[in-house]
Amino acid sequence: MKIVFIRLNMFEHIGSDAMKPILFGIVKGLTSPEHEITFIDERAERLPEKIDADIIAFSVETFTAKRAYVLAKKFKTDRNIIVMGGFHASVMSDEMLEYADTVLIGDAEGTWENFIKDCEKGSPKNIYLSEESSSLKPIAHFRDIYRHRYYGLGVYQISRGCKWNCDFCSIKTMYKTVRRKSAETVFEELRHSKEKILFFVDDNLFYDKNSALELFRTIAPLKKRWACQISMDAAKDDALLGEMKRAGCFLVLMGYESLNAESLGEMHKIANSAADYEEIIRRIHKHGMLIYGTFVLGCDSDSPDVFKKTYDFAVRNNLAVTNFNPLIPMPGTGVYRRMESEGRLLYKKWWLSDNYRYGDTAFVPKNMTPEELRDGCLKMRKDFYSVKCILKRLFCNPHNLKPYNLGVFLAINLISRREINKKQGQLLGGILNAADVD
Repeated sequence: MKIVFIRLNMFEHIGSDAMKPILFGIVKGLTSPEHEITFIDERAERLPEKIDADIIAFSVETFTAKRAYVLAKKFKTDRNIIVMGGFHASVMSDEMLEYADTVLIGDAEGTWENFIKDCEKGSPKNIYLSEESSSLKPIAHFRDIYRHRYYGLGVYQISRGCKWNCDFCSIKTMYKTVRRKSAETVFEELRHSKEKILFFVDDNLFYDKNSALELFRTIAPLKKRWACQISMDAAKDDALLGEMKRAGCFLVLMGYESLNAESLGEMHKIANSAADYEEIIRRIHKHGMLIYGTFVLGCDSDSPDVFKKTYDFAVRNNLAVTNFNPLIPMPGTGVYRRMESEGRLLYKKWWLSDNYRYGDTAFVPKNMTPEELRDGCLKMRKDFYSVKCILKRLFCNPHNLKPYNLGVFLAINLISRREINKKQGQLLGGILNAADVD
């Protein structure tokens, strides 16, 4: 069979911030060599006008769902099979089946290979469900499947799932438990990687101190440099941060989310205490690591002064990178259910609406207008990535000026500056013309 597997973009736009899709390697390893499989990353290359394949597969997130449906209608014939999977499938499989022949729910392992076997017999099912029980195995390095260098950045995964249960986060809609590779397994996987710079895409690399220390000490001899996402509890431990640095960590992504204790409580962000933020930042900087801070604005406890307070905090503490996001009611989350029950959703399904644009507000905030939330977040982003602010943050933190950190700091800031202007206000996916999606 001839298979085309597509990593979708939110809209027709070649980005400069795409990272290597780890899913390509997973799917390649699960596909029998007798089948011809082609991988296309729409974030880095344009799709062909026609696709001649027996199977066209889409990896779908909520922000790319509309794009998936538009392309499914475009490429569907009476001779091919359209299959979709990804995070969105875990909560909106019935919606997907309006556009796809088959939906894979959960991990590719346990669903993709069964789907392919059934296609070989000519009898694919409508739904395949992963039971989240398989252990995580090393991903083989299939270099021929990537047609782009992705800045020479290696992307790896040590765990799936998160130990926390934040109200706005969609991770729990797909993963109810946390599964981790052993430190030895990670070492063997990384040992075969030619990339010297890595990003661990785990939603939270830190599960507990013992497993983290074992991981850091095991991979340290590889002399890789890497970035990761961690929760606040990890950043409170000096010994742990020291081991991270010695193992090669140069940047940590942390979800501060809010400076407002009430908003943190509303989000169920129990790992965070805003009173500790500045001390945590000083501690991370003391170990010579850069910080990518993310913030969520628009909770019920937020008023219009939240934008300046949050922006000033990020600049004052010399965060290397930030993401200032309006609260998004993602399907399947507590936030979505609450907004729906209170009649505060601006669209029945914002991800399908032909009126919703990237960066828009999808609900009615309590203490500001939807337009104030949209414009406040956009202003923060533009101001933070202005040339003046980039230079100010660069020179106010001596760790930014270290030879390696300097290159990383400038690259990420310039890419972020460019992507803001390209993405803001873009219509997701194209025109769907589906009935009753608003």
